[in-house]
Order: sequence, then structure tokens, then C-alpha cells
Amino acid sequence: MKILGKYILTGLITLLPVILTLYLLYWLADSAETLLGGLIPHQIYLPGMGMAAALLVALTVGVLMHTVLIQRLFMRGERIFYRLPLVKSVYSAMRDFMDYFSPTRKREFEQVVSVTMGDTGIRLVGFVTQANPTLLPDALQGDDSVLVYLPMSYMIGGYAVLVPRASIQTLNMSMEEAMRFVLTAGVTGASTRS
Repeated sequence: MKILGKYILTGLITLLPVILTLYLLYWLADSAETLLGGLIPHQIYLPGMGMAAALLVALTVGVLMHTVLIQRLFMRGERIFYRLPLVKSVYSAMRDFMDYFSPTRKREFEQVVSVTMGDTGIRLVGFVTQANPTLLPDALQGDDSVLVYLPMSYMIGGYAVLVPRASIQTLNMSMEEAMRFVLTAGVTGASTRS
């Protein structure tokens, strides 16, 4: 029975990430197909046109967001979201999170860092979320510190900590490599880049 349980667990560990990834991709494609495919006249509709329309919409919005007029209109519309009580909290958190991964965001230095915790020698892997002290709350601006997000292993969550700039060291890892390394508690190891 012990061997059977071991094989079942191995099978689950192997299949679960694949199934969840494929399901997420399926859900995104199905949602796009349902939302945008229904707008296409039935005479010319072919399966997959909804997904193609979603990609075309994303491309169009991306191109338009590089024009000053559309940026200003978007910012005016966005102010409405920032004024609604419940929507404000959710929208601003999602917006900040997505802006962090934006290809146009200028970064002061490498995002993936190692944080040394005092004289203990303990080092944690984290991501710089705010390196500009003028963008921190007034009470936190005095020190030469940066805000670092320290994710926790095997779960979604973590801590945002303000640490002295001298306590961090940049790591030669991509964000994806570092996140995989931290979330699996180092079980997957770290691939080295040249």
C-alpha cells in the first residue's frame, strides 16, 4: 500500500502543474472566445476567431497607449476607479502589480536580490519593488533604504520589508528563475545564466 501511495503522489506531483497551467490557458482562451466570439456574425464565425479578436484588441490597445491623447483619456477614466470605495483598493493593487512587470518600467538596478538579515548571516531571496526613496511614505524616506518583497515558499504571499541598501546584493537570476526557486523552497535548484 505504501508503494501504491508513493506512485499516486508522484503522479499527482507530475500532473498537477501541467493540468493547472493548461486549465488556466484554456480558461483564458475560452473566456476570450465567449466574450468576443459572440460579437462576430455567425455567417463568418470560425472557432478561434474570438481568441484572435482578443489578441487584436490587446495589440490595438497597446499601440494606442503609446499616443499622448489616448494616455490622457485613459488617465481621466482611471480616476473614476480610484474614487470608488471598494474598487479603488482592488484596482490600485492590481495596477501596481501589473506595472511592476511592465516592459516600459525603468529599473534602477537588478530586480532579484539577496537580503542579508543583520549579523545572523541569514540571506533571503527577494524582489526590489521600490528603489526610489522619494516614492515611499514620508515616515520611511529618511534612510537610504529600498522596499523588497520577500515571497514565501509553497504558498502565495510574502512580506514587503524596508531594508538598508547596504543589506542587499543583486543576484544573477531572472525573476522567473528566482520565483520558481523561492516558491519551491530551492527544491528545483537554480539554473545559472552566463
